[in-house]
Amino acid sequence: MTIIVTGAAGFIGYHVAEALLARGKDVMGIDNLNDYYDVRLKEARLERLITRRGFRFQRTDLADRTAVQACFERAPDTNGIIHLAAQAGVRYSLIDPYAYVHSNVLGHLAVLEAARRLPRLEHLVYASSSSVYGANQRLPFAETDRVDAPLSMYAVTKRADELMGHVYGHLFGLPQTGLRFFTVYGPWGRPDMAYYTFARAIMLGEPITLYEGGRLKRDFTYIDDIVAGVLGCLNRPPPADAPARVLNIGNNRSETVSELVALLEESLGRKAVIRNIPRPPADVVETYAAVDAISALTGFSPVTRLSTGIPRFVAWFLEWHGGRYGRG
Repeated sequence: MTIIVTGAAGFIGYHVAEALLARGKDVMGIDNLNDYYDVRLKEARLERLITRRGFRFQRTDLADRTAVQACFERAPDTNGIIHLAAQAGVRYSLIDPYAYVHSNVLGHLAVLEAARRLPRLEHLVYASSSSVYGANQRLPFAETDRVDAPLSMYAVTKRADELMGHVYGHLFGLPQTGLRFFTVYGPWGRPDMAYYTFARAIMLGEPITLYEGGRLKRDFTYIDDIVAGVLGCLNRPPPADAPARVLNIGNNRSETVSELVALLEESLGRKAVIRNIPRPPADVVETYAAVDAISALTGFSPVTRLSTGIPRFVAWFLEWHGGRYGRG
């Protein structure tokens, strides 16, 4: 049996594919290797996967529905799909909203259409986002909260994915779980994420921008905990009478951005040059995931504290950049 992983050259997709291969699974990875961030990082992740037994790769734009259908037809024994490919980044959606509709809406629809035709498919797990909670003021964010006040086009497209999933569950009985990811971090992470851009700026002696003096709070979740939750969900499809569900996946605690910066300073051995500015309208004050539902389903229990995960990220960061920055 094959597991299809879309976005296999991406941050979470790479780690998920690697974990599946370690379990002896056959994996078909799909990615378009777009240039939203440094393609060399995506290529390096992919190179590590291609050397593994059981992995094969298809370079495909998921918005190309004909190509997606052809990819899926090459793996008729597929019994699971982990759909993580997406145009990421909240702020970039203010610059190019069309990219988000192309990848996150049309691409998701193409995956749903191809998935419902797979004869042995047992479960489709796909990436939603905590961004769907938008202007929600109730903490922690729970799956039962209203999600009709998004703050970015990225959030709009992720909520659209959830609604499409509901329709495909209703019409075709397609078993799906949408995972609302909170802030994921760790080795091989995305260079556009705050923890990565902060690390780079600290090593270069460049200023980092903090909103509201670093008082914004995020539910930082380490990549290994995320992978455990994703694979736990994959093995537990929803019941036939309720085939489409959404679940939070996060660390169940929020920590200030200023604490993140302090841990980066300690791990890097350098002090940050900080510039404070007001919070932009696309950013929420705090994210904090209620994880009762996913915990009850899978036993999910994130164990990696920020004080443990950030040093692991920094060790990888310095190795990846090949000593370019040195140590202070």
